[in-house]
Amino acid sequence: MAKTAIIFPGQGAQVVGMGKDVAEISEFARKTFSRANDVLGWDLQTLCFEGPAERLNATDVSQPAIFVTSVALWQACIEKGMTEAWSPGAMAGLSLGEYSALHVAGWIEFDDALQLVAQRGRLMQAAAEASKGGMVSIMGVDEAVVNAICAEAAEGGVLSPANFNCQGQIVISGDAAACERAVAAAEKHGARAIPLVVAGAFHSDLMQPAVEGLEKALAKAEIKPSGLGVVSNVSADYHGGPDDVRRLLREQVAKPIRWQMSIEKLIADGYDQFVEVGPGRVLTGLMRKIDRSAKAVNVSSVAAFS
Repeated sequence: MAKTAIIFPGQGAQVVGMGKDVAEISEFARKTFSRANDVLGWDLQTLCFEGPAERLNATDVSQPAIFVTSVALWQACIEKGMTEAWSPGAMAGLSLGEYSALHVAGWIEFDDALQLVAQRGRLMQAAAEASKGGMVSIMGVDEAVVNAICAEAAEGGVLSPANFNCQGQIVISGDAAACERAVAAAEKHGARAIPLVVAGAFHSDLMQPAVEGLEKALAKAEIKPSGLGVVSNVSADYHGGPDDVRRLLREQVAKPIRWQMSIEKLIADGYDQFVEVGPGRVLTGLMRKIDRSAKAVNVSSVAAFS
């Protein structure tokens, strides 16, 4: 019998229309979007279902939008009886997705988690606007080579690994000029570099102002231990208690996301089926690159319920 972990996507998974088809067949999903509108005081549902894309893609909107869509999809899974068959034993989420995991696993109530995510999005948007930063995906080389590329291209500025996604795919983040130099440096080191279209230098020191603001919000949030373990992006290990959650979520904003190590931790603990719940298929694709023997199931649209 498969041992199942649930995983949730992060920023970048957003797409106009997400969650709409599932809301049409699921009362639980509809209630999730309705509650989100009430909590936020603005119409998130319409932005998810109809756009416009420019507004949905903004960090302050995309983060709560992905969180709510992921939870709505999970609620539809509950309504349709799918979660009972999976009987998940652990959860994880990529960056923003860690909040989805913590909520669904029972650590943070929906209203509190949504308010935290909305604040996180606003703070990261503000930090991005206050600094000229970027991100570059480095392909085909290991961590040591990526560190060498960063050291060469930084020239006194901020540039460091931000996302350890899978073998041979590490995203770096920092000053826009350093990112430009990194593209040329990567070629010299035998790597392929792809500049990413992002609002700022996420998971780098340029996000430090957001860390400080989020610390205050996390201090006020009610967080309680749950029987379901959630793996932290920062430590690639399970959260301990509420104070551990607060510290790691705070650090996560400006520290690297160790996604490959997080999945490898779950695999080492015997998990062999991973269900991605949320918009898109990014994590499903990464699973195949991390460990092809693990089964990956995707729940991102109404097709998963047919």
